[in-house]
Amino acid sequence: MRDKAEWRTLALIIVCYLSLGLLLVAPLELPILLQILLVIPLITLHSSLQHECIHGHPFTSQKLNDAIVFMPIGVLLPYFRFKASHIKHHQNASISDPYEDPESGYQDMKIWEKRPNWVQKIFEFNNTLSGRMLIGPALSFVGFSIAEMGSGDRRVIGTWLIHFVISGLVLLSVFYWSTMPIWAYLICCYFAYSLLMVRTFLEHQAHESMRARTVIIEDKGFFSFLFLNNNLHVVHHAYPTVAWYKLPSIFSNNRQRFLEMNRGYCFKNYAEIFRRFAFKRKEPVAYPFIPKKYDTNKFSQ
Repeated sequence: MRDKAEWRTLALIIVCYLSLGLLLVAPLELPILLQILLVIPLITLHSSLQHECIHGHPFTSQKLNDAIVFMPIGVLLPYFRFKASHIKHHQNASISDPYEDPESGYQDMKIWEKRPNWVQKIFEFNNTLSGRMLIGPALSFVGFSIAEMGSGDRRVIGTWLIHFVISGLVLLSVFYWSTMPIWAYLICCYFAYSLLMVRTFLEHQAHESMRARTVIIEDKGFFSFLFLNNNLHVVHHAYPTVAWYKLPSIFSNNRQRFLEMNRGYCFKNYAEIFRRFAFKRKEPVAYPFIPKKYDTNKFSQ
């Protein structure tokens, strides 16, 4: 049963905000490079905490959960649009389908084949881990924002406009009160998203079995904490309302069952992922199956 107010999550949110405040005000007059290196993972952690709040933590009141993390510390994406997209991702059975899953990194084969060669090269580079970290944030932001603004939905466009205003206020606050220059803070925001891309890079794969589409990364180090144990992604999808600090014990107690469930889509740690995919494509960009947009037949379970 979920805690009514998980002190671990709440404490981590407070520590995250206090640490960001101290680093940006920098009472110790830290060197700018050190400031940047420390702020980047804190903005990434804030994104992970936003994800936790989307799933109903730390409070039973979702409005309160939204209120404590909606501020666009990372500037790029509006929290409420990320929330809507992520909820759809969890509710949809067709994970990785380029039309059904808003978080899919795949492209429709028919569209892919018509793309210019230079565009294909960009997305193929993006399918290496180094590419995903270097250009992934830009591609993701541009693609997501264009799709959102082109939707014609006034509420969606309104949310983005409000986001731009609040992001401007965040940057204005950094300009007036922080010892960190705006250009340095924007670098932090971009590369915080790059760190987040390490998590999303292998989260899902295209596979005939829906259960085999979600990864397990048995990491217990820096990235595991930074992503709040979301490296155990198949556990999160099986129990999306379970708090981050409970996922490792659920996995360890049912490890074999989860490995059988996702057909062994598993990696030992993030070091293995960097070794294997830093400069190598993880898989083709084109979606290897017929999207449900064209085919009403269900995939095998």
